[in-house]
This record gives sequence, structure tokens and C-alpha cells, in this order.
Amino acid sequence: MKELILITIFLTSITTMAQKTFHDFTVKDIDGNQVALSKFKGKKVLVVNVASKCGYTPQYEGLQELYTIHGDEDFVIIGFPANNFLWQEPGTNEDIKQFCTNKYNVSFPMMSKISVKGSDQSEVYSWLTKKDENGVSDAKVSWNFQKFLIGENGEWLAYFPPKIEPMSEEIVNWLK
Repeated sequence: MKELILITIFLTSITTMAQKTFHDFTVKDIDGNQVALSKFKGKKVLVVNVASKCGYTPQYEGLQELYTIHGDEDFVIIGFPANNFLWQEPGTNEDIKQFCTNKYNVSFPMMSKISVKGSDQSEVYSWLTKKDENGVSDAKVSWNFQKFLIGENGEWLAYFPPKIEPMSEEIVNWLK
């Protein structure tokens, strides 16, 4: 009986210690629908916090180009609008969707506007930025258009600062 109790405690502690993956989260898309990120299992994912009134906003063009060239059953880009930096994403989800569609023909998945830092930081961005949650690295979001690379199994792989263009050698090579 004592052995059974010890085995149960051991198995419980292993389960408790297991790191969450990107696939463990559910978010809302830009239209307000629930999206289980587990639907992206088996795909490489580029996560990017976006804004429509930022000096980096033209990166939407590069993001769409990357998605047009490489987006298929093995790769997806997910945009998370955020208004955390100098109020550069002031619009509603509807405004953001219209802007992205009309100006940049964005066809990759866009999620509802969230907070990527601070006391109201979304759960998924908490996981993306905290080593104790993702198991790999701390990665403070420095500005709009910071990019996170997620592996096919939902594991946190790397991040790139906003100045790294979507069609950069580092990102394109990761897709190959």
C-alpha cells in the first residue's frame, strides 16, 4: 500500500510539473470566436503582436508575403493586435480587421485585441514571455511586431525583436 501511495504521488508530481505548450491555450479571433490553439498542432507558428499606427506597421506586407509563400498545412502566422505601445492600436477589432484587409490583404489568422504586457497581459503572452511558464526563456515584449517562433508540438523555440523583418533569412531558414 505504501508503494502505491508513493507511485501515485510521483505520477501526480510529474503531471503537475509538465510545462504547458502553446496548444494548451484558447483565444478569441478577431470576430470574437473561440479558437483552440491546439488546432495548429503539427504546424510551425509565427506569433506576432501587431499595431496599425506604428513605424513597423508596413511589416504587415512582409508577414502576408511570408504567409502567401509558406503558409500551408505546415505553417501559420497568428497576429495579435495590441495597444500596449504609445496607443498605436486604438481601434476596435472591426476597425483592425478592416484596416488589415483593405490596406494589406491580410489572410493569415488575426485574433482579438489583447494586452501583451502589464497587469492585464493575456495568458498566451504570459506564456510566451516567461521562462517559468514556457520552460525555455524570458522574452519581454519590447514593441509592436515582436515575433515568436513556436514548433509543431507547441513548444517555444525563439523570438525576434520587432526590427527583424518577416522575410528575414533567420525566419525563412527556420521554415525550411
